[in-house]
Amino acid sequence: MASISELRIELANNLATVPGLRTSPVMVDNPNPPIAIISPVSIEYDKSMGVGMTIYSYSITVIVGRVSERTAQNSLDAYCSPSGTQSIKQAVESNRTLSGKAFDLRVTGMRNYGSLNIADNEYLAAEFDLSVYAT
Repeated sequence: MASISELRIELANNLATVPGLRTSPVMVDNPNPPIAIISPVSIEYDKSMGVGMTIYSYSITVIVGRVSERTAQNSLDAYCSPSGTQSIKQAVESNRTLSGKAFDLRVTGMRNYGSLNIADNEYLAAEFDLSVYAT
């Protein structure tokens, strides 16, 4: 049985395949963009015949730069693409079993494309939702 932390680390490993993107399996106080931060959102227990499978929901926040930078939006657009070398979806789904720690995973959507305030700094960011199916 994989732990929440182990799954986050494996997700960070998948994201590390995106050229130039920093990854963090834990929340950071002072991000250094571009960075992808993985956060657990919810857990659904006993989803297979009353026992066995657990569905872990995660959010990946991708922060690309200051909200006022023109190039930040182009970078974020590339991360939001469903395919390509910069695609968050493609990178996360590149190892769907997370090195044997999960049955499968799926990036289910992108939301909150826009300004994100962290420590009185405005960044441009987007959040990606994903589900990990594991024991």
